Amino acid sequence: MQTELLQLLCCPVTGQKLQTKDPVYDQKGTIESGWLVSEDGTQRYPIKNFIPRFVPEVNYADSFGMQWNKFSKTQLDSHTGCAISTKRFYNATKWTTEELKGKWVLDIGCGAGRFAEVALQAGANVVALDYSTAVDACYANLGHYPNLHVLQGNVYQLPFVKESFPYIYSLGVLQHTPDVEKSFFSLVKMLAKNGKLCVDFYEKSWKSAMLPKYWLRPLTRHIPKMRLFSMLEFMVPVMLPVSIGLGKIPFVGKTIKRIIPVANYVGELPLNWQQQKEWALLDTFDWLSPEFDNPQNAPTVRGWLETAQISDIEVLKAGHLVGRGIKK
Repeated sequence: MQTELLQLLCCPVTGQKLQTKDPVYDQKGTIESGWLVSEDGTQRYPIKNFIPRFVPEVNYADSFGMQWNKFSKTQLDSHTGCAISTKRFYNATKWTTEELKGKWVLDIGCGAGRFAEVALQAGANVVALDYSTAVDACYANLGHYPNLHVLQGNVYQLPFVKESFPYIYSLGVLQHTPDVEKSFFSLVKMLAKNGKLCVDFYEKSWKSAMLPKYWLRPLTRHIPKMRLFSMLEFMVPVMLPVSIGLGKIPFVGKTIKRIIPVANYVGELPLNWQQQKEWALLDTFDWLSPEFDNPQNAPTVRGWLETAQISDIEVLKAGHLVGRGIKK
């Protein structure tokens, strides 16, 4: 943990400022381990492997921690050699590299750091937070950036001083929380006045309701995660070619290939065959393992933005269902 992060932190229980206790520094002056303690001494949070930890070690996001530590580099543009994450980030946010440079940016649900990498390369001071142990993969991937700050925290009890961030984004994450609306408004509290917010969700529609993941997940989410992953390691290499074959059928291929419960990005993403197989396994596991998966529709998202007094509201389909605007 870098000491400049302390200016943004507060105890998520008491609201008090946090102080370091018994810090152990590495050669660069970064805190490797120790404690963060509230001013009255009643609350203590460990710093472990450079990362402040504000959540229990075991939680509902364990499947995400597992998947991002197994696929720690899969979706990083620096690993794929493609600008997939970069394009999604800028298409969703419509922010520019020039405006992000030197600004504090909060990444909610950072995973292994695919979008944090994009913001870091723009020169932003990125605070990357995740509920799961994916934070370890994020730090391992991006810890060489001096403008990175990683925390393990709870979206419902964010450990920050209110209105600290001029930019906040959460892409592909909030639908996996127990209460999506509550998660959204937790972000708004951290957004500075005139700050910019961007969130995206899986879209709720009659088409999405027909996706096999939604009728399989009530069963698969109860399978132990390692067992489910082992099953998919065997099944995905079989299902992916079938899905690809169905996709080639004239006129109806794009529709009927969806009956196969496998993530198929062939013809959609510029990945080589090995990468296609890796993304297929990663995202199929992502479909079937989460405890929560609650897609949203455009009127609901727009209503949240309006209630939060966000101006310049835009709600649109940009791959996912995107909502963005500026806090009045």
